[in-house]
Order: sequence, then C-alpha cells, then structure tokens
Amino acid sequence: MTMVSEQVLPEAVRAAQEQLDAHVREIIAWHFSPETGCPFWLEWAAKAGWDPREEIHSYADLTRFPHFQDEWLRDLPNEVWVPKAYAGRPYYIFETGGTTGMPKQRIGWEDHKRDYEEFSDTLDDRYFPRGGNWLMLGPTGPRRLRLAIEHLAHYRGGVCYHVDLDPRWVKRLIAEKDFDTARRYKEHVVEQGVTILKHRKISCLFTTPLLLEALDEKISVPDAGITGVFCGGTQMNPQTVRFLVEEVLQNRAQFVPTYGNTLMGLACSRPLTPEDNYSITYHAPQPRAVLRVVDPDDTARTVEYGAWGRVELTTLTKEFFMPRFLERDEAIRRGPHERFPWDGVGEVRPFGALEHKTIEGVY
Repeated sequence: MTMVSEQVLPEAVRAAQEQLDAHVREIIAWHFSPETGCPFWLEWAAKAGWDPREEIHSYADLTRFPHFQDEWLRDLPNEVWVPKAYAGRPYYIFETGGTTGMPKQRIGWEDHKRDYEEFSDTLDDRYFPRGGNWLMLGPTGPRRLRLAIEHLAHYRGGVCYHVDLDPRWVKRLIAEKDFDTARRYKEHVVEQGVTILKHRKISCLFTTPLLLEALDEKISVPDAGITGVFCGGTQMNPQTVRFLVEEVLQNRAQFVPTYGNTLMGLACSRPLTPEDNYSITYHAPQPRAVLRVVDPDDTARTVEYGAWGRVELTTLTKEFFMPRFLERDEAIRRGPHERFPWDGVGEVRPFGALEHKTIEGVY
C-alpha cells in the first residue's frame, strides 16, 4: 500500500529520538535502583551479572535485553512487579488473553489514566465534544479498557454507559464452531447498545469494527446522535475502514481507529485520508511505549520502510518496564508523521495471517 508522503522536519525526528533516549535512561535508573525498582528486575540484573544503569544509555541499547516472555506475567506472582516506590499501595490487576489457560496479568496504578489523557488531547472537540456522554460497547470485566474508557469520558467532562462483552466466550464459541450461539450473543450485546442509544443522550462511542457494523444493521449510528467513534481492534484493513467511514457513519461522524492493549496502552492513528486509500498507520505513545517492526527470523534487525515484519513492543513507565515483547501481530513499517515524529506500524494484522487462520471473535 502506497502512502502519501509526509513532510516531517528532521529536527522533530531528532528531538523525539533524544526525548526517547533520555526517557529510557530515566526508566532504567528507576527499575534497577534498589530504592525504587521491582523485585523481578533487581533479581534479573543480579543473575545477569551486569548493571543496566551503567550500560543502557539509549533505546538502541535495549537489545541487550532478551525478549520479554508471556510466561512471566502468567506464572509469576503479581508482587514481583511492584516497584519499591509503590510498596504498600493497592493496585489494579488488568488481564489480557486467557481464552484458554491463565491470562497475562499486568498490575497498575495510574498508567491507564495517563495513557487516555494523552489520547484525549488528540481528539477533535467538534466530533468528540467536551461534556459529551460516551457508550462503551465492548470488553469490560478484568480488562483495563473498561476503566480507561470511563476515565476518558470523565476527563472530557462526560459520563460513560457500558454494555459488557466477554471476548473469551466468543472466541471459545468460534473455536468450537458454534457459530449460531456466537451470532446470538453478538446480537444480544448489540441490542443492549441500541436500547441505551435510544433512551440516553450520547455523542461518543467506543466499540470494535464488527460491533459497529452490527449496530448499523439495527439503527443509523449518526441519526442516534453519535458524532465521534473511537474504534479498537487489531485488524482493520482499508476496505473495512472505508466501509465504516462512508457507509456506516455516512461521513457524518469521525472515525478514530486505535491499536492498543493492556501491555502497551494506546497507539493513535494518523488522520485517515482518501488519498491514503484508508490505510491505517498507528504510532505508539512515545516515549512511554515504542513499537518496532522486526524481521521475524532476526529480531535484532528492524525491517526497511514499507516492508512487513513482526511487531515488537517496549513499554517504558515507572509502573511497568517491558522490553522487546514480541506481539502476536505483524505490520508494515511506516515512517514518521508530522504529529508523531517517529516510526509507525501500518495495516496491523495477526502474525502469520496469510499462512493460517486466527480467531479474532468480535474484533
């Protein structure tokens, strides 16, 4: 997919890189200091036999670390991730995955609030009005998304209505080929959303692409008062995006796709344009998280611009340090953007999507 070229000032790119490198040094000093660090990373450094505070000076130096492993968040007790500076403070437990077996768990305190406050600053008040109420039609339960969307609504001066959805149950039904029950469950969820939209004044919507399409089969989303749609979900190809923008929302409500998860936070998309054929590019919330597109066969190597590769995530906050986690996604490496002067990831889809079928449920 050819993208319209962006004029990004070299000084802006350089400044963003310098900010990232400085932030890396700050986070490394925090997590590997006996006064502030967490037990996991302090023990890791002791076993590794080197002090990251002495040897990590930039983002590029993080290749000294191995890839962060799923099992560490599944199998280890949550307490090993508590920085000493947060000792004694009750924490949230957010889950991701868990369709079968133990889910990954990330603990947190304020990260989800900060992530969504920064995202709020990117929203256009014309379409996501201050004081406007929100409807969240999507996964709640143990996911940080539920608290994050509600905080976003409150931060912008509105309230948030919720319709719950259990994606683990949907994925299980699809895996068992019980498509009829999965369809009926989706209709059950959508009907609840329709009821709220008919009886409450709501202008902003969070949902997934498939649920947005299903909602359109019941009502006209713009006619229901929705002026802005914040849409989450890993795979949104250009054809899907164009259909949602032009047919479902009738070019009357703004469509804002995002790529986010419990481990990263929220990657914003650069503005969608017909000139780009509705191809989405996401940019991580640097310097708090960084996305890199790597060669699956040599993950130390970043692929060239325009090439496909596997998505690698590094999270860099005082609450959570996660270097070089290989996501189960692949994407095209895209260049910096005027609003986000660092690399982006384009047309994100499940890793190996062309080789095998993956279960995405309601996403």
